[in-house]
Amino acid sequence: MGNSYQRNKQIVSTEMDVLRRSARKSRIERIKNEHIKEIMGVKGKPDIVDIIERKRLQWYGHVKGMQEERLPKLIMEWIPWESRKSGRPRKTWMEGVLAAMTTRNLEPDQWRNREEWRLVSGRQRQLLKETG
Repeated sequence: MGNSYQRNKQIVSTEMDVLRRSARKSRIERIKNEHIKEIMGVKGKPDIVDIIERKRLQWYGHVKGMQEERLPKLIMEWIPWESRKSGRPRKTWMEGVLAAMTTRNLEPDQWRNREEWRLVSGRQRQLLKETG
């Protein structure tokens, strides 16, 4: 859990702060987060961490489908020689992708089936909303 749990908690609390300010409600008023989400019309919708995770998976599938010599693919598969300096995130971007895939019960090569990947990475829901 550690560092990524704290980072996710920070992101969610920042999201709630933005929603609270947009609703023009102060913390002093002691209004619960769920009520703020209702006021702003986002109750039941995915939170920002889930959206980031979906976008990360979409980018992963997009880059994996690229030709081998493309720069984004080379960078994604590159492994640095040295260890990370202090103050840098402990997890790499790829470790975050693998964690998101584990959470959603995805296999690393599942991106090859584009239709299935769109369904599980969240892109399909977005396409259905736009056409519907």
